[in-house]
Formats: sequence, C-alpha cells, structure tokens
Amino acid sequence: MFTTNEGTVDRVLRVAVGLALLVWFYVDQGQGFWHYAKLIGVVPILTGLVGWCPLYTVLGISTCQMKKA
Repeated sequence: MFTTNEGTVDRVLRVAVGLALLVWFYVDQGQGFWHYAKLIGVVPILTGLVGWCPLYTVLGISTCQMKKA
C-alpha cells in the first residue's frame, strides 16, 4: 500500500503535537475559528500512527533510516 516515510522521532513528535493540540482544544472552551482550528491535531496523530505522510511523498522527503543490506 504505502511505504513508510517517517522515522521514529518524526512519528513520536507528530503524535505528541497532535495530542497537545487536541488537549488544548478540550481544555480551552473558546469559540470561533481558532478554537476549532486546533482539531487539525487529528492529522499529525494519524500520520504519526500510520508512518506515512502524503506531503512527504509529494516533496520526495523521507525521515526513515536507511535499511542495511
């Protein structure tokens, strides 16, 4: 299906940032666009869990370690 293009550190940071945004969304009971913009935290969580980033694919980036033969 998709080849992994995110390294371990990248994946951990994505999940951490995504969780921080979602926690901030639920703790801060604000209103308006910027309050709901925090829901974008779902995207880094999903890409971090899957290990594949579509933007990395388009840009030709990979943070994975090279596999030794």
